[in-house]
Amino acid sequence: MIELKFDERGLIPAIVQDIKTKKVLMLAYMNEESMKKTMSTETTWFYSRSRQELWNKGATSGNIQTVRKISYDCDGDALLIEVEQHGVACHTGNYSCFYREILNRAGEDEEIRDIISKLAVTIRDRKENPKDGSYTNYLFEKGIDKILKKIGEEAAEIIIAAKNPINDDLVYEICDFIYHLMVLMEIRDVSIEDVMAELNKRYK
Repeated sequence: MIELKFDERGLIPAIVQDIKTKKVLMLAYMNEESMKKTMSTETTWFYSRSRQELWNKGATSGNIQTVRKISYDCDGDALLIEVEQHGVACHTGNYSCFYREILNRAGEDEEIRDIISKLAVTIRDRKENPKDGSYTNYLFEKGIDKILKKIGEEAAEIIIAAKNPINDDLVYEICDFIYHLMVLMEIRDVSIEDVMAELNKRYK
């Protein structure tokens, strides 16, 4: 902690980010004691400026954050904490505390770029928080053999659709395949980042 710069109250701002989706989840403050607890427990601990006490994220709600990486900025006066978020990060019930917008010029393009990450989050949430009538939960309940069977079926549908000169059916079947593949990834604990890292190695 020698390189870090705490303010006059002994605090440093900590930005919390989902390590899988890269979504910024929240901003809180840490002191040296909460940092030590965060590193020793591998869950996030912060210092409440209003209550003037330490608090462990998710201790009462169950929405814990498993810490995977802690970085600090070039000036040493801010932290970036990358976590696996279990449940939601915001007390309002939203996934991220940053759910309200002042300006958004990214629009639909941003949503399209983020859809794979959002789908991964939804699939993971279904596993951790099952919902009645959810097809994703049905697949998890049936297990890996059922999921593999569906992947095989969707692969065959892609082959058939690819013979059609119109691409609409092909796009539809590819989407079905990707969804079932991501359910398989979740049940086997393989992340999008794992796949991207492997692809990156192949093109270096």
